[in-house]
Amino acid sequence: MPARILIVEDDGVVAETLEAYLQQAGYEVTRVRDGREGLAIAQAGAHALVILDLMIPGLGGNEVCRQLRRSSRVPVLMLTARTTEDDRVRGFETGADDYVAKPFSPREVVCRVQALMRRGAQTAAARPEPERYGDLVVDRWSRDVLVDDRPVTLTRTEFALLDAIVLADGRALSREHLIARVFGPDYDGTDRTVDTHLTNLRRKLDRDRPQRFIATVHGIGYRWSGRA
Repeated sequence: MPARILIVEDDGVVAETLEAYLQQAGYEVTRVRDGREGLAIAQAGAHALVILDLMIPGLGGNEVCRQLRRSSRVPVLMLTARTTEDDRVRGFETGADDYVAKPFSPREVVCRVQALMRRGAQTAAARPEPERYGDLVVDRWSRDVLVDDRPVTLTRTEFALLDAIVLADGRALSREHLIARVFGPDYDGTDRTVDTHLTNLRRKLDRDRPQRFIATVHGIGYRWSGRA
């Protein structure tokens, strides 16, 4: 059964073009124009990925993503005509997994969708037992995370970053390494993209002690700092 993609985009030409390319790539597509309707459909959980425009009527894309992240880890690919780094960072801060600026190549969007889908499939390829790392428990099958026995909801990108850092077992990982590991070698994002995801991740793991589990190694990147 083909994976279902939800497009929340009020520009009919853009939405129709993306739908055609995604269908050609083998996906089933649902299109809506309004943010509130898109949020309700995304929260229902029937779609494998959401393509979300930033500037949409009813409820803006950032707010849709923020509310969706309260209950769902579905991958979100954000589309926007805003091109500054601050705009991209704000999108990541709300929980987006990837970001494409308009005008864009529909083929590039399809490639980014495929990359996000592959990352999800790799996570679920095998069913290992949950692993405990001191006060942190990581279930790589369900992507559930517990801190002090309380559940922590992470996006796919945040989980992938946490997993890479935990598995490095205290070895410092550069931002370039994390970008290649999590986003792929062809990703053209900036170091600040990784920093933004790491800031969100550390806040979720322990708001009062942001470096309790992941320490910043100045001039290099990040390393695991929790108990073994």
